Amino acid sequence: MFELIPHSGFGSLMRLRDEMDDLWSRFFDLPGAVRERGERLRFAPVVDINETAEALEIEVEVPGMKPEEIDVTLAGQILTIKGEKKEAREEKKENYHLVERRFGSFQRSFRLPVEVDQAKLKATHKDGVLKLVLPKAEQAQAKKIEIKAE
Repeated sequence: MFELIPHSGFGSLMRLRDEMDDLWSRFFDLPGAVRERGERLRFAPVVDINETAEALEIEVEVPGMKPEEIDVTLAGQILTIKGEKKEAREEKKENYHLVERRFGSFQRSFRLPVEVDQAKLKATHKDGVLKLVLPKAEQAQAKKIEIKAE
């Protein structure tokens, strides 16, 4: 006997599209690319966060971006790093004319696990890596308690 199969409309076609998009993403191996349901690929920089006894050290990979294209803000315990890149290139030769435009923006926010000393924040940019050093506030630093034998 035949079984009834529910009609899913364009569901199977959408699954095929999602699978093809995933295949292309893996084929071109776009590091830092993030896909949200129903959205195109967008750039999300890789971030490394290291906590020491004295500070939080954060490194953000922002290749090809200039410091003036990046905005870092700290509001309470929320650190936000955002940027926008606009690049245009035109090249004319005897037998071709090339015009390329690339643009995109990103925003990443993190809730800091400790309070930081806002007067001592430091940010540097070198070779496509943004480095942030956020010294911990005095009350946030761990204090070792010495145990005395009696």
